[in-house]
Amino acid sequence: MKAAVVNEFHQKLEVKEVAVPEVGYGEVLVKIKTCGVCHTDLHAAHGDWPVKPKLPLIPGHEGVGVVEKLGEGVTSLKLGDRVGIPWLFSACGECDYCLTGWETLCQKQLNGGYSADGAYAEYCVAPAAYVARIPDELGDVEAAPILCAGVTTYKALKVANVKPGDWVAIFGIGGLGHVALQYAKAMGYNVVAVDIHNEKLELAKELGADVTVNSSEVDPVEAITEQVGGVHGAISVAVTKKAFEQAYKSVRRGGSLVVVGLPNAELPIPIFDTVLNGVTVKGSIVGTRKDMQEALDFAARGKVRAIIETQPLDKINEVLERMEKGQINGRVVLTME
Repeated sequence: MKAAVVNEFHQKLEVKEVAVPEVGYGEVLVKIKTCGVCHTDLHAAHGDWPVKPKLPLIPGHEGVGVVEKLGEGVTSLKLGDRVGIPWLFSACGECDYCLTGWETLCQKQLNGGYSADGAYAEYCVAPAAYVARIPDELGDVEAAPILCAGVTTYKALKVANVKPGDWVAIFGIGGLGHVALQYAKAMGYNVVAVDIHNEKLELAKELGADVTVNSSEVDPVEAITEQVGGVHGAISVAVTKKAFEQAYKSVRRGGSLVVVGLPNAELPIPIFDTVLNGVTVKGSIVGTRKDMQEALDFAARGKVRAIIETQPLDKINEVLERMEKGQINGRVVLTME
């Protein structure tokens, strides 16, 4: 099968022929149709994070395809079912985190396209219990970004502890941010969109943003404070330290900052202001299988739709170069055919 492989960090991916993986107990072989490209894939290819991915690695955790082979013991799926390969590739199912609805914190989890080979390939093997079921209403291309960008931002909004009618600020209207904005509107929130590019802010307006702020032209903290009195929740999906600092300062008393993007930086949190203002700062990493089901349902009902550009798998290095330069509006989805 054809696959895009990371052989060494900071090197271009090699698109080459590799063996089709064998199916083990409880696993399914999925013939991949599409796979979204996530900024995490770029971090994986560069080895940017403290916990390094395996090498060689086939990235990709937004894969959509059809079950082509069932491993022994699989009863929940049948041949021909459409499924997705997510970031939460598997978890132990037995620890306190798994048993209390926080399987994304399981210390024994594997992650698609990071600690396990992912979907930048014509075939992928995955545990049947953890693949996502794709609703019939979603096409292969449309479903791909929901498997990470969708569920990640949906979960972040859930843990922000805001209610319909509250103000939410989305810092970074890129691949994740433009999806986060749509989930926020679908969940009944008022939205402030913050970015440094006017074209992305124009997109934000088209998607329903109530207020837009260009943080390269004005101080977003001052603008948000003046216009809405601060936000009840701020979601930072940008990958710059400055955006996180601005997101923190934009939160009103009693509000929360949810950290999603993963820049290689520290987030200085002023203890006095945090205590005095009752601000909550929390991290949010993708979502559980239940969150995935809910996120896909929003998309299936037409409430959320990623802006998508398709490219063949052979173009993956060009796509990653554009991503690194911030030249992608919305999301790129790779096609395998």
